[in-house]
Amino acid sequence: MKYGRCHWHALLCCALLLAASQGCIGQEILSWTQVKARFESANPALQAGKSGVEEMRANETTAFLRPNPQFTLAADGTQIASHDGIWQPTKGTFVVPTISYLHEREHKRELRLQSAQEGTRIAASQYDDLKRNLEFDLHEAFVTTLEAKAVLSLAKADLDYYDKIIDVSKSRYQAGDISHVDLDRIELLRVQYEAEIQSAIVNLRTSKIQLLQLLDDRTPVDEFDVEGSFDSAADLQPLDHYRQIALDSRPDLQAAMQAAQQAVTNHKLAIANGSTDPTISGWYTWNSSNNNPNALQTVGGSVSIPLRIFDHNQGEKERTLIDVRRSQEITEATRAQIFSDVDSAYTQVQSSLALIAPYKTQYKNQATRVRDTVTYAYEHGGASLMDFLNAQSDYRVVQLAYLQLIGSYLTAADQLNLAVGREVLQ
Repeated sequence: MKYGRCHWHALLCCALLLAASQGCIGQEILSWTQVKARFESANPALQAGKSGVEEMRANETTAFLRPNPQFTLAADGTQIASHDGIWQPTKGTFVVPTISYLHEREHKRELRLQSAQEGTRIAASQYDDLKRNLEFDLHEAFVTTLEAKAVLSLAKADLDYYDKIIDVSKSRYQAGDISHVDLDRIELLRVQYEAEIQSAIVNLRTSKIQLLQLLDDRTPVDEFDVEGSFDSAADLQPLDHYRQIALDSRPDLQAAMQAAQQAVTNHKLAIANGSTDPTISGWYTWNSSNNNPNALQTVGGSVSIPLRIFDHNQGEKERTLIDVRRSQEITEATRAQIFSDVDSAYTQVQSSLALIAPYKTQYKNQATRVRDTVTYAYEHGGASLMDFLNAQSDYRVVQLAYLQLIGSYLTAADQLNLAVGREVLQ
């Protein structure tokens, strides 16, 4: 019987190990490069923006179309009553087929095409700006997930460390070194570590859900994970360097400048639309009752010119001229906003780096050294329970603050990338 129970226990352990290994194999772990590539191919908002660019490009074909010629067929002179008792209804009929064509002057077609092409370029820049903002949200969710993973790992490590202290405290209690009340206090404090782990698990799952939403991915949360560097870098360039990159790279500024150029083109088109377009017509006439036997078939032509005495498209000319000034002002406002964005993000990165530096060089090591020293003293009766609990609490505060500062730095770096218009900090 004893051998049978051991055999079943061994089989159960093997089954659990196999299930755990299959779960690890089934989990999908993506790097930032893979997350970004999947986002670009799957995000529905990004795909809708790309379709909008193609829609604007289709308008270029419509804008460059020529006016359609007009065909008119007229018949007149048909007899509707008899004369002298003889009814010949088609005897005097003459037929006139006519073709006319509107000739557009002042390069109207070319200006319409130019305006449509500039509209396509504006749509492309707006798509790039949409992508810039969505990628910021994506990277922020990615960083939040990495931070949640780091906090969860810290919470688990703290719990493992504390469990060892509980075992030591039990040994000291059995040896009579500490009271039962002290042992109870130590065991009761374990619930804080358990609560921190559960909170970290919830934060991690929430971050993954947000990331999966941006990827338009229906993968279960437990089967999805990301990996990447969760650290800070100190390769910060001077502020003017990032300002110039932003002026060259920001798609919203490019869109504003392109809109200003399109406004100029639209004003030229409004002036051209105020000009007169003649209609050229030509026709052929067959008259069955013409007295001249040599003039039964004739051709003719005409030019029709509208007399635009009152309408010279004055309102549209004025409107487009106002739009030119408005577009230029929007461009200047966008440029000023870019400087503000870059300066603010740059200050945040500088502040984060300044806060992280002493943690890296001093505070983290000090907190670890104090905790280990006080723990050793407590294990051997050289430190009180309060000394140990305070040292453990200080260690947790410092380590958690460091992880949060790293997360703040990566968010600030992502904010600077957003302000600049492309990735300048990783």
